[in-house]
Amino acid sequence: MHLNFITRTGALQREVAITHAIVAGWTSRDAAAMEQHIAELEALGVPRPKATPMYYRVAATRLTTSPRIEVCGTDSSGEVEFVLLQLDGQRWIGIGSDHTDRRVEAMGVTISKQLCEKPIGLDWWLFDEVADHWDALVLRAHVIEDGRRVLYQEGPVTVIRDPRELVAGYAGPGADLPEGTAMFCGTLAARGGVRFAPRFELELCDPVLGRTLRHAYDVEVLPIAG
Repeated sequence: MHLNFITRTGALQREVAITHAIVAGWTSRDAAAMEQHIAELEALGVPRPKATPMYYRVAATRLTTSPRIEVCGTDSSGEVEFVLLQLDGQRWIGIGSDHTDRRVEAMGVTISKQLCEKPIGLDWWLFDEVADHWDALVLRAHVIEDGRRVLYQEGPVTVIRDPRELVAGYAGPGADLPEGTAMFCGTLAARGGVRFAPRFELELCDPVLGRTLRHAYDVEVLPIAG
């Protein structure tokens, strides 16, 4: 896929091959916030995780930069997340949505992660350029409901474990992610509860450097014939 790699000195578009994808779940730094997210998913029938964090492998072909995805029925929803990408020995940061079928999630989290495409943004920042002020960054998502743009998620990245800690938890202390690997790193509680929406808009804001990563996608519902 074609992605844009942005540094303080310029930007470069290039075609890359992402060969491994991981969804890190239950990654909150705050035990109370994580309990809130676990509780809202439990209300949908999703069992509690066996450990925190959990690392779920996802088919890399599920990743997409398309502004539109297709899902079966209206039981799925998006989640704004920052995403790590290991490429040419460097770590990049982007945004994505761990779009998940919630009905199937109640039956098995691992399988549910495979059923929906995982939208990611086109633009990526060099992680080293935000590392020294990482805790200042903010995640935000809006949905379109009944024709209105509604705030769905918002909060500082400090709600989620530091990305370097998540990498170490998966790859081992001092190690990087394998080359060509993308990792979704966790999300925030949804305002008003987890729910379907026909459009999802997500962003990662850097108030220190005055820039924002943005992506949005529409959700087309396919009929469930039986």
